[in-house]
Amino acid sequence: MGNFATDPQKEADMTQSPPMAPAVQPPAGIDSGWPPPPYRAPAPPLVGQDGVRHFDGLTYAATLGYRPCLLDVHVPASGQPVPAVVWIHGGGWLEGDRRYPPPTVPVELLHGAVLGAGLALIAIDYRHGLEAPFPAQLHDTKAAIRYVRHFAAELGIDKDRIAVMGESAGGHLAALAGLVRPEGTGATSALEGGVGVQREDSAVQAVVAWYPATDIGVLLSHPLPMPPAPDGSAYPNPFDALLGGTPEQLPELARVASPLTYAGAATPPPFLLIHGTADRLLPYGQSEALAAALRDAGGDVTLRPVEGADHIFIGVPDVTPIVTESVDFIARRLGA
Repeated sequence: MGNFATDPQKEADMTQSPPMAPAVQPPAGIDSGWPPPPYRAPAPPLVGQDGVRHFDGLTYAATLGYRPCLLDVHVPASGQPVPAVVWIHGGGWLEGDRRYPPPTVPVELLHGAVLGAGLALIAIDYRHGLEAPFPAQLHDTKAAIRYVRHFAAELGIDKDRIAVMGESAGGHLAALAGLVRPEGTGATSALEGGVGVQREDSAVQAVVAWYPATDIGVLLSHPLPMPPAPDGSAYPNPFDALLGGTPEQLPELARVASPLTYAGAATPPPFLLIHGTADRLLPYGQSEALAAALRDAGGDVTLRPVEGADHIFIGVPDVTPIVTESVDFIARRLGA
């Protein structure tokens, strides 16, 4: 083969690394998108023929590694800001979502009662126990309350009149939201969390809790009549999922996760507890104990037994009076 002459300078240039291209900067005024924002401002609402404004799927908290936490806001037609109730779904801290109350409570009944009372309804999702252990669920609940306060003007809500209402696991979180105060210190302060909107108050002005868990330690001796999971496998223990271990392994976390722990710490907001006397999953005594502790602390508390009702008010032919009493309680306490 023949010999080919080469240019020494070109040969040297070929052996050197090519110059680095300058970093591309986003145009002025364009967000690079990283890091992702911890929450997103509300988009304009959809307005129904009845004048109700619907803000659907608002991201109130976004934490790296987890799905965004969403909430829906439904605001009745009004010429001025209205009080609001934050609805927290149940599901054993394992399932459920913001769109659905328990199967015994029709969606249209709950929504209609709240909006008909002149209250805004805020329905929230939160991280489940197998996604993140406690206190992630309380962090999310408090972040949702702070978000609503932060964007109260855009949503048409009175930021000084916010209540929480929840059932089962959601009742547990509603009770904690009412009792774990933002101005707490030490372990209590850590329960406030750092997700979503900061520098807003997460205190609430009224609490309605249906058949909540209030003292996890006491429930250790209570057998849980859990049905099988949808695939036929054993259903995860809800308390193990919530705590990230068994309550026996984590007794201090079980205490910290129990609303009863905080009942005497400060003057609580008004409470309405509604619980079936035949509840096999979370016994009626859970609400009895919290009501007694709240009374001892000088709290305004109403305990309403539902005679013969099992969990989620199974056995009650018509839950309308329960929903009506719950909404009326909030409306009176918030001055709606």
